[in-house]
Amino acid sequence: MATSPIPDPQPTAPHRRVAAVRELWRGVSGRSARLLAGLHQTWRRSLQLRVVTITLVASSLLVGGFAYLIADKITSILVDNVETDVRVRLDSGAAYAAKQFGLYNQPQDAQFQETVDGTVNYLAGGDPQQTTGVIVALTADNHTGVIQPRSSPAVNVRPLISRELRATVAGGKMASQIRTGRLDGERTKYLVYGSPVPTKFGQVELYYLVPLTRQDETAADARATVVATGAALVILLGLLAGLVTRLVVTPVRVAARTAQRLSAGLLDQRMAVNGEDDLALLAASFNQMATNLQRQILRLEEMSRLQRRFTSDVSHELRTPLTTVRMAADLIFSERDEFDPAVARSAELLQAELDRFEELLTDLLEISRFDAGFAMLDAEPTDLVPVVHRVADRLAGLAERVGVPIELDVPATPVIAEVDPRRVERVLRNLVGNAVEHGEGKPVRITLGMDDTAVAITVRDHGVGLKPGEEKLVFNRFWRADPSRARQTGGTGLGLSISLEDARLHGGWLEAWGAPGQGAQFRLTLPARAGDRLTTSPLRLVPADAALPFGGPREGGLLAIGPGSGGVLAIGPADGAVAAGPGRQGTGGRAEVGS
Repeated sequence: MATSPIPDPQPTAPHRRVAAVRELWRGVSGRSARLLAGLHQTWRRSLQLRVVTITLVASSLLVGGFAYLIADKITSILVDNVETDVRVRLDSGAAYAAKQFGLYNQPQDAQFQETVDGTVNYLAGGDPQQTTGVIVALTADNHTGVIQPRSSPAVNVRPLISRELRATVAGGKMASQIRTGRLDGERTKYLVYGSPVPTKFGQVELYYLVPLTRQDETAADARATVVATGAALVILLGLLAGLVTRLVVTPVRVAARTAQRLSAGLLDQRMAVNGEDDLALLAASFNQMATNLQRQILRLEEMSRLQRRFTSDVSHELRTPLTTVRMAADLIFSERDEFDPAVARSAELLQAELDRFEELLTDLLEISRFDAGFAMLDAEPTDLVPVVHRVADRLAGLAERVGVPIELDVPATPVIAEVDPRRVERVLRNLVGNAVEHGEGKPVRITLGMDDTAVAITVRDHGVGLKPGEEKLVFNRFWRADPSRARQTGGTGLGLSISLEDARLHGGWLEAWGAPGQGAQFRLTLPARAGDRLTTSPLRLVPADAALPFGGPREGGLLAIGPGSGGVLAIGPADGAVAAGPGRQGTGGRAEVGS
């Protein structure tokens, strides 16, 4: 029996509303996050904004506190004045009422109620400010039903006289309170004052109800005036802070822009000097510093230019006599078998030193081209596997002579990268030759690796290694770890320096690691495509077989030198080396863990 497919349940109206609310919340939260991020960035970047904001907040709190105190003081003074006036009139009215009521022995006496009415009307009519709405009331809580309460004007004052106030006044004490109520259709605040009036048959209570409308209006006007004055003062302080900060920040910003132009090579940039104050002194000092720096940089550039020209000229000029001497030395060397043994040995030494001298001239010419900025990269897609094999074959004779086997760890498939094969081969010759020279009869291992963005070649030896600090010196010109060591290759001391320049020309890294007794490893990392920026290397810099105790701040260090002017010095064990430093040009600092 065939069954029809069950249709997907459609979202109900509540579900759609929930989804819409969630979508709205995500949109609002995203916009809020971006707004907060922008405000935070502006807050961190603008000194003027921070100063003005802090000034506004501090002045607002201070002025607000003073405004509150002043408004409260004004209100207290107004209420005190009213209370004093009411107390005086209440005392006088209570004395007058006591005199009038003293004529009667009982509240049931004839005409006593008329006397009550007349007294209340007299006290209300005797008020010189009757137009202000003062209400006079007389009650007798101890004679309820005998003495009828009276007030002038005739209103029900019971809602404004609280039970506590009536109890206090009935107990024979004068008391007051502020109450808000509606007597004539409009809600009004009253100051209610009550006083006992003694009679022969007990006491009655006399109350004065004074409206505080005028006092409230006066206090409100005073608060509005204080708030307006405070707001104007806060705004003025903010404007003043912004102006003062601008006067200080503007020269600093100008100095920062001028410094950026100077660092970009515009050595003729200067700041404008206006006035004779501290900021003018800062501008003058900055200009003097820039002038001195310009003069010193120009002098150093001239010296460097002369030095490069001298090196190039000397190298070229030595070519001619070297060619003549080479021809004569070749002739003598070819006839050495017919000479005495001492003369034959001299001919061999002369030939070897001429070879080394010619190599030194070649390296000097190459260094001079790097210094002058004339070195050009001839990049082309190149398979690096044959390059590694070719270098190993060329150095096989030297390795066999010193007893150092060369081991290769290269992929079986081609490793293609856009490089200058001549320069890469020269770098590998220098690295492998240096490893063989210091291999101490132990194997030298060459490893080739690649990933999607880079190729890397490591050269590992197990010789004496590098002492702490020497990993920063191996790329210096004419530097040797041990000047007394007998050399087999007749090197010039410029090989690693030229290799470093070749790596930089490719936009790559040439890095060194070493530890005493652990040997050394050099790593060449090049971008797979010419012009790309390197971020990582396919191979580790610290060998996996290295066992470095993390005992001191400089043990097991590594120096990573890239295309910029800075290096990366890493200190730590092989399985967790942490590299940190000024980094490479264009990439900032770099950290490597177990690199």
